[in-house]
Amino acid sequence: MAAVADGDVHAGLVSVNESVHTSAPLPQVGFNRTMRSGDQHEQRHDGKQAPGNAQEAPAMTSPDFPYPQEGLLLTHFLTVSDVARSRVFYADIFGGQVVLEENPCIVKVANSWIIMNPGGGPTPDKPDIVLRPPEATDPVSTFLNVRVADIATFYANARSKGAEFLTEPLDRKAEIRCYLRDPDGYLIEIGQATGMVKGIFADPSPGSK
Repeated sequence: MAAVADGDVHAGLVSVNESVHTSAPLPQVGFNRTMRSGDQHEQRHDGKQAPGNAQEAPAMTSPDFPYPQEGLLLTHFLTVSDVARSRVFYADIFGGQVVLEENPCIVKVANSWIIMNPGGGPTPDKPDIVLRPPEATDPVSTFLNVRVADIATFYANARSKGAEFLTEPLDRKAEIRCYLRDPDGYLIEIGQATGMVKGIFADPSPGSK
């Protein structure tokens, strides 16, 4: 993980409980979700149609679905303004696998999952909380931290697919890193550990203890 500098606060994609990747069958939960052309529907286990929208999706027994049999795994939720646009971005730029197209959108990226939905007002389980995408004037307090084995290759490939970076990869002593933004303006760090694996770390931020 990058050294904290210039007010950086890191929220990383981390390794998750690999027990989710098992061939053992998982119990069916909720609804069997399917989609017919032009007709989204949600089918109950008893065969009756249930209210609400649904779409084509792998069964919740799929090892690609974030449903651990034990322990926990870590996903990251993003409030987005255009689900389809963000889904394409994370699948394309990060080589993600679309597990669920919407409601919510789930994209598996490496060993974690990005979950996306539009914003909205308070709900019973989060009263007084409003979800919305960031605005350009908002200060940044958290962001995805993506670790790569070869930052030069990732940078070149991502730019060829239309990703816009704030700068080219820069050597920060502990690591080489750069930043890009997703379609809603969420900041994403791309980093490759270099010095830190040899015990060399970035200089402390001014004023830090």
